[in-house]
Order: sequence, then C-alpha cells, then structure tokens
Amino acid sequence: MQLMTSFRRIFRRRVKTGDAELEQFRRLLEVPDSFNEGFNLTSLIGTLFVALIMVPGALYMELVAGTGIGGAAQWVTVLLFVEVAKRANAKLSRAQLFILFYMSGMIMGRSVAGTPLFTQFLVRSDAAVSTGVAPLIPHWVAPPNLDSLPRTFLTKAWLPFIGLMIFREVMGRLDSAILGYGLFRLTSDIERLPFPMAPVGAQGILAVAEQVEGSAKSAGANVRWRMFCIGCGIGMIFGLLYMALPTITGAFFGTPLMMFKIPFADFTPYTQDFLPATATGLSFDLGAVVIGMALPFFSMVGSFIGLIFTFVMNPILYHAGVMQTWERGDTTVLTLFANNVDFYFSFQIGISLAIACYGIWASIRTIRQGRGTKAGEEERKRIDEVSRKRGHLPNWLVFATYSVTCSSYILLSGWLIDWHPGVMAVLFFFGFLYTPLISYVTARLEGLAGQVIEIPFITELAFILSGYTGVKIWFLPIPKSNYGTQVVNYKQAELLGCKFGSIWKAQILLFPVIILSTIFFSSFIWSLAEIPSAVYPFTLEIWDLTAKNTCLLYSATLGEYSQFREALGWTRFLSGFGAAAVMMSVLGWFGAPTMLFFGMVRGLGQTAPHTVIPNFIGALIGRFYFERRYGREWRKMIPVVSSGFFVGTGLISILSVGFVFLSKAVTTVTY
Repeated sequence: MQLMTSFRRIFRRRVKTGDAELEQFRRLLEVPDSFNEGFNLTSLIGTLFVALIMVPGALYMELVAGTGIGGAAQWVTVLLFVEVAKRANAKLSRAQLFILFYMSGMIMGRSVAGTPLFTQFLVRSDAAVSTGVAPLIPHWVAPPNLDSLPRTFLTKAWLPFIGLMIFREVMGRLDSAILGYGLFRLTSDIERLPFPMAPVGAQGILAVAEQVEGSAKSAGANVRWRMFCIGCGIGMIFGLLYMALPTITGAFFGTPLMMFKIPFADFTPYTQDFLPATATGLSFDLGAVVIGMALPFFSMVGSFIGLIFTFVMNPILYHAGVMQTWERGDTTVLTLFANNVDFYFSFQIGISLAIACYGIWASIRTIRQGRGTKAGEEERKRIDEVSRKRGHLPNWLVFATYSVTCSSYILLSGWLIDWHPGVMAVLFFFGFLYTPLISYVTARLEGLAGQVIEIPFITELAFILSGYTGVKIWFLPIPKSNYGTQVVNYKQAELLGCKFGSIWKAQILLFPVIILSTIFFSSFIWSLAEIPSAVYPFTLEIWDLTAKNTCLLYSATLGEYSQFREALGWTRFLSGFGAAAVMMSVLGWFGAPTMLFFGMVRGLGQTAPHTVIPNFIGALIGRFYFERRYGREWRKMIPVVSSGFFVGTGLISILSVGFVFLSKAVTTVTY
C-alpha cells in the first residue's frame, strides 16, 4: 500500500506538467475591453469568393484524396482580402477578419457525404443491390432509374432531395446560431470554463491582424508572422509533391502518379502473421505531423497508448475466437470492417456511454458547487457588461427557437414515415432529450479540455428498437445533432472582440450561398467523370467500404437476418463501458492529465495507426525539440505555423484543381 501511495505521489509530480499545459492554453489570449462589428460589404464579397472559387476545389480534393481544403480556403480568403486592403489603404479589424474566417469555414465545412454525389453512388452500389436496399429507397432520396438519367443534379427528378437538403440547412443554421449561443452563455459566462483550445484558433487571425493594424513592429508579432510564412512555404513544397502531382497527372494522363501513397500505405497483408486481425499502415501526409505539434502533448501520448492497446488486444481476441470474420490477406479497409462487426461495434458504444455518463456527472457536480459559491456582485456586473457589448439574446428566445425547429423536424419526418408510432417516439427522444443533453455535455468538455463527445450508432439502435420495417427511416431529417461545438466559435469571437450579431447576420447570408454553390458544383464535378473511378482515388478505395457499412445498417430494419444485429452484444457493450470506467477511475486516482484520458479513449475504439503515428511523431518533435528551444513561446507559435502550412498546401491544391477544371471544361466542349 505504501508503494502504491509513493508511486501515486511520483506520478502526480510527473504529470504536473499536464496541468501546466492546460494553463498555457487558458492564458494564450485575454478577452478585450471593446467589441466591433465584423459583418460588412467585405464579408459579403469574401463569401461569394469562397463559394465560386473554393467550394469546387474542396469537393474535388475530397473525392481525390479524402481531405478537403476547408482550413486553406479560410486562410486564402483572409490573406487575399488583407492584401487588397493594404493596397487600397484600408484597414480590416480583427472582428472583420474573424467573420471572413468564420463564414469561409461554414461554407467549406460541407462534406461530399451531404451532397447528391454520394447518394447517386449509394443507390446504385453493389452493396445496396445485394442487400435488397436499392429498390426500397424512396423517390425523395434519389430518383428511380438513375442510370437512364443524365449525370446532372439540375433536373426536376432531384428536386425532392434538394428540398430536404434546404430544410436541413435552414433548421441547422437556426439551431447552430441560437442554441450554440445559449450553450456558450451557460458554459462560459455562468460556469466560467477556460476553453483551452479557443485561443489556438484565434492566434492565426491575430498574427494577420497585427500586419493590417500596423502593430507588427513588436518582436512577438514579427516572430508570429515569420513563422506563418515559414509554415506556408513548407506547405507549398509538400503540396506540390503530395497533392499537385497525382491530381494533375491523373487529369491529363488518366492514371495518377503518386510519390506518396494516397490516402495511406497499407501494411496489413504484410503484418498479418504476427499481428492478425490488426490494421497497420502509415499516412505520409505531413499535415498529420503538424497537427500533432499543435494539439496538446498528453492527448497525442494518450492516442499512441491507445494504438498500442489495439495492437495487443486484437491478436488476443483473434486467437480467442472473437475475431471470426477477418481472413488472411484482408486489407486495412476489410480488417476494420470485420473487426467492427465482430467486436468493436458494441465495444465503442459502451465506451461512449461511459464518457457521456462521466460528462453528465461532472456537469451536475459543477453546477451544485457553483450554487454553494455564488459569484460576487462585481463579477456579475462585469459579465453582464461584456454580454451587452458583444451582443445578447434573451433566454426565452433560445428555448423558443429550438422548440420550433425541433417540432418542424418531427412533423416533417412523421409525415414522410406515415406517423409510425415507434418512429415518432424516437423522434421525440432525439429532439427533446438526446440533442440538448449531448450538446451541453460537448460544450462543457470543449470548455474543459477541447474535446468533442459523440455516442456512435445511437441512431441505429433507436431505429432498430422503433419496430419499423423498411429503409425510409434511415433518410429522415431527424432532430439529432450536436451543437456544443459551436461554443468554440463564440469564444473565439469574444477573444477577438467581434460582436455576436455579426455571426448571426453571417448565418442568414450563408444559407442561399451554400445551397446554390453546393448543388451547382456537385453537378459539374459529376459531369466530368463517373464517381467513383480511377480519376478519384479516394472514392475508389474507400467508398465501397462506406456503402457496405451503410447498407449493413439499413438491413437491420428489413425484418430479416442482419449482420448488424449480430454485431450487437451486451457482453461487448459492458466490456467497453467497464474498460472506460476503470480507465477513468485509475487515471483519476493517479491524478493523470485530462488530455491523457481523452487521448486514450481515441485508441480504445480500434484506432487505425495511419494518422496516429504521424501525430505522435509531431508531438515528440514539438515537445522535445521546439519547445525546449523556444520555451513557452512555442505554444503560441505552432498554431500560426500550422495555419501557414495548411494555407500553403491549400494554395497548391486550389491551383491543381484549377488546371483540372480548365482541361476538363475545354475537352468536353462540343463543336
């Protein structure tokens, strides 16, 4: 017992740096005394620029390499308008730069999965046909006889899908803006959580703003700007080799030439003898190393520990007869699929539920402690004064807005599903219980450790338990989302002195821009070549697995044998819940850093090594080389370096896509 106590004390002393690391993130930026309007004509022009130039590039690069250019598009927009402002002798405030950045991010945040591009593949895929899902898909998801129609979404046949897409966009924008603000008020103003990751995202904007405001003469600002430019240069060089080479050669010669394997090098067939049922491989994306430098060190350490856990656990489960679906010769994609069916499906649900219970318990405990130690009158006045300066919405409006949007979701879904009683119960559960709960827990965890929590497959479980037979239920616009992530945007706006009214105006403007640009450019890209095909390597590699997983879930409500039902098991579920609970208890008893725990959670759910290893390498380089060389300033510098890196890679990606679009547009013109 004395040995354990001594070890605990030693461990506490050693992880003291973890608490210091959190404190560094908390103190990177302070809330300013004044707030400015960030929405103006410049913001409108910037939004149109992103919609017309960046959206097609983002969609195309996601199809090619599985990664978008969202961050790059944001920075390209900001830097372009900064340079224009300099030459026009105009100034852009931090608030204006933030709104440009925010609006660009909202536009570029859309994924191919939310467009008709993936839908047209899914309804015609071999997985949908073989499982009997294809003929049951309703017309408001995809038009029947799709093969006989031209490859364009600008037809009457796609109007039902587009209508549902518009409905989701409107309701999502309202909830994201209004409910996100309510969660921010609760976690930031009332609970006074530190939001350690919010200053990281604001550092890049601050570095650019200092150049515009003429405050770059200070040593710190000069260092930030120099690091930004260095990162941009490295990103451009890497982008030429990693993105531009396969994109341009694939467009002009039909077969892409890759210096680095995209999206990753698969070693699974070569390691199967000593690591059976274990996915192995490596991503050569330098961005993963940069991200490892920027994120908290103990989070990356935890992820690597989780990876080691997977390497040890999977062979044991295989030899114990649990991993029965995996076969020798399977690739990473097939291995992950087989392991999910055999074990990790239920195991992950148990882990996520344990984390959710912990978050809820911690939230209730904090609120009870806050009631016993109320803030003083001066603190209340200060918070109210800051709230009036930055923008304020009454509490009743937050509740009323969410009630209206949630009811709209339920009514439309009920009409589409013929008011099935089991499905209606599920809709009410998601709308008035799950979404508010998970959004609050996520907002609180964002405020404490910069982490997001999700419970995977809860939608699928609810649909199966509803008793509905068919596949319509999988395509309903259900009131399930996680709006807790929006609190970080509000915190960044507060740190940069931007009025919240600018965010709300931007949300209103973004709606038509996002819808029109997404539909038009998705249709244009689809007309260039079949998707998936060799022109889009990522889709050719991954989309078939995605379709198999998707149709596996859909088959669970067909009333027949479902591999998905076999994947559900109480023993595996309780194992995941117990493993996470024990890990939380042990790490808490030893006083381990919060970041270490959430990093390990990433590995408990069958972590693939492809990006974890580069993340961990980046964390080691940042911790033991750059941090020792630059000291505490490194934590302020690396967000700027990473921003510059992704700007550089994004510029090259956009340039490459421009060449592709130009060549395709010319060669497809009929004379």
